[in-house]
Amino acid sequence: MGSALETLCGQAFGAKQLDMLGVYMQRSWVILTATSICLLPIYVFATPVLLFFHQDPQIAFLAGKFSLYMIPQLFAYVLNFPLQKFLQAQSKVMAMAAVSAVALLLHLLLSWLLIAQLNLGLVGAAISLNVAWWFVVLGQFAYIAMGHCPGAWNGFSWGAFRDLAAFSRLSIASAVMMCVEYWFYMFLIVLAGNLKNAQVAVAAISICMNLYGWEIMVFIGFNAAIRPRAAKFSILVVIVSSLVFGILFFSLVLFLRDVYGIPFTNSPEVVHAITDLALVFACTLLLSSIQPVLTGVAVGAGWQTLVAYVNLGCYYLVGIPAGYILSFYFDLGVKGMWNGMLIGVGLQTLVLIGITVGTNWDKEAKEAQSRIRKWGSSVN
Repeated sequence: MGSALETLCGQAFGAKQLDMLGVYMQRSWVILTATSICLLPIYVFATPVLLFFHQDPQIAFLAGKFSLYMIPQLFAYVLNFPLQKFLQAQSKVMAMAAVSAVALLLHLLLSWLLIAQLNLGLVGAAISLNVAWWFVVLGQFAYIAMGHCPGAWNGFSWGAFRDLAAFSRLSIASAVMMCVEYWFYMFLIVLAGNLKNAQVAVAAISICMNLYGWEIMVFIGFNAAIRPRAAKFSILVVIVSSLVFGILFFSLVLFLRDVYGIPFTNSPEVVHAITDLALVFACTLLLSSIQPVLTGVAVGAGWQTLVAYVNLGCYYLVGIPAGYILSFYFDLGVKGMWNGMLIGVGLQTLVLIGITVGTNWDKEAKEAQSRIRKWGSSVN
């Protein structure tokens, strides 16, 4: 629901309407708080939900227990995501990096103390994560409140509660676009829980997803760097830069195929399963070097609804059925599941390239100006 802010903050900053940035951020807080309250039952009843999807009982119990401990993080993210987009729109990335670096050190220290020394297990991990997340929120807000964003932050405003319906419509379109994509990866883990030797399958695919998440962070940084005033040139530079990193990650996984899973597990079976995934995993990393950048272009241009349909078709009508058939009917297990994901991501990337190449950027710039004028007037 928060990715609507990427569209609005970027366009408001480009239009020199700095005062709208703070109002948009507060509107997003209101909408995200309501959304998170709606999500609470999933956190509370995670174990029965997972059991309903025929997951391994031991995995379902531990995941449900951990989800309860992570409820504070849910509400930290309500505040954090809009804060990030507010600061990113103004290129205040070094301040964000400094706060995050301190939070990472705090997280590592608390994790070592609570998990390794005090043997608190999941409880210790949850406490460490919650403290680190709230430190990031408070640190970023303190930076803003101390006057480092003049013109953009003018204090709390009743304007945050105006025109929520229009803001919500774009937020819902953003949510559908993002959820359709992220749920695709989560569905793969759920399906893996129904494979033979489910614990090994879930462990292998989860470790690869974790590494995939690390790689995606690099390219999310690239898509945040795209600026509307030089759209074509920015997109070209970012895509070329991303491809270079994608080729690097692709090569590293293939070169380290026998050992890249070892730091995450002491199970030889899981390590072997991860090694078996090396080629399809490497191809996914290569494709994913371009896909987040193209998604970033779509969000910046306000195409959330269009991309939601693209994601729905590529992932759910093609990717998941392909993965299911390869896994269960061709008995390819986790590799079949991941091949299905690769097919979905590849098709989505091709469609987004076609949309981006065929875009009339002058027309998009005019539509952005129109949107800013319409929603900017609702504050006055």
